[in-house]
Amino acid sequence: MVSLRAEVPEPLLAAMRSFIERHPNWDQYRLFQAALAGFLVQNGVDSRPVTRCYLANLFPSQPGFRDASNSCR
Repeated sequence: MVSLRAEVPEPLLAAMRSFIERHPNWDQYRLFQAALAGFLVQNGVDSRPVTRCYLANLFPSQPGFRDASNSCR
């Protein structure tokens, strides 16, 4: 596990806070993991674990992704 520190523009931070307030099953960690994995997948990273992490964060209740979501955290 790696800790990241990043400056986030205020509009993105406000949108993230708003999203998390409206979706209590999401937190900043899950949102960041899904966003980063989605970006990598959409930009050509060909990695099954990254794709599974992306899908596990989007569909946490799906039985096939439960193990993947644990390895993404």
